[in-house]
Amino acid sequence: MLQLGDEVTLYSFVFMFVFLGTRSPLWSTVLTTSLYVFLAMFRFPQVASSRARLMLHPAVGGAESARVSVIAHRGGAHDAPENTIAAIREASKNGATGVELDLEFSADGVPILMHDDTVDRTTDGSGALSQMTFSELRKLDAAAKHRLRYKFAGEKIPTLVEAVEECMKLQLSIYFDVKGHPDEAAAALQHLYRKHPVLYNSSMVCSFEPKVIYRMRQSDPEVLTALTHRPWSLSRLGDGTPRFSSPWKQYWMTLMDVLLDWAHHHVLWRLCGISAFLMQKDFVSLDYIQFWAQRGVEVVAWTVNTDVEKEYFENVLRINYITDSLVEDSEPHF
Repeated sequence: MLQLGDEVTLYSFVFMFVFLGTRSPLWSTVLTTSLYVFLAMFRFPQVASSRARLMLHPAVGGAESARVSVIAHRGGAHDAPENTIAAIREASKNGATGVELDLEFSADGVPILMHDDTVDRTTDGSGALSQMTFSELRKLDAAAKHRLRYKFAGEKIPTLVEAVEECMKLQLSIYFDVKGHPDEAAAALQHLYRKHPVLYNSSMVCSFEPKVIYRMRQSDPEVLTALTHRPWSLSRLGDGTPRFSSPWKQYWMTLMDVLLDWAHHHVLWRLCGISAFLMQKDFVSLDYIQFWAQRGVEVVAWTVNTDVEKEYFENVLRINYITDSLVEDSEPHF
């Protein structure tokens, strides 16, 4: 539930920011009031917390579980070729509670599992998804670049439908990660939810892009959603290296990062009515978890890839986490 302090802080900040920029009490009042009206009219309410718990903490033995859920990133990209049926099966075999899967589209509009907008990194093919039909994609070996490629040789790029049906069969929860295509993704997922109503309590739509989440809520307000975030993602790579050689561009994108981070934590989450917030693990703390808990939002950390980290998130922070491997330590992932 939205805290009173949030409202006061938000509108006070906006009023003072506009006032300092314009020196006009009138414009400060008008713009602050406009923001209030906009949020009041267009924000989506959060889905009932009881439903969010069903998804985030799946039942064990017929009763709701309080245990930490372990989610296989891209199906468990270290343990099997990412975003494949083989990865989903390996994740289930290795004890995952659920899987995170990336949604993309072929040139002819077929929803598939793929993280990148090209096939070069993970398959034996080359080219952009936007230029390849599904029949062309189906001929590729999705295990070609994986460290265990000989074990999984010939693994195919699956459709979204195939992946979802496999997850339901294995009783895995699903985190649908949508990188773009808000209209196409919303339509494809809406069709799936209507065909398989069980997904309403066993899956969640996530994205770095708030417009994707907002479009999903417009399409179906009953779908559980989450925003994904990593501070400084616009100006720096995951290891902290600046993205841009130009000092001015680096400075500008750093400023954009500050604004984006503020917007995620004070405006965008309530506009979208999210149930969870997926945060890069290095920025998660007990205080941060409490910040979101006061707003009825659960934190899920990504990507927790060592035994030491897993023990910390399971036994100290006690929150769900996403990992590349269920069986051993793997390389850091930002």
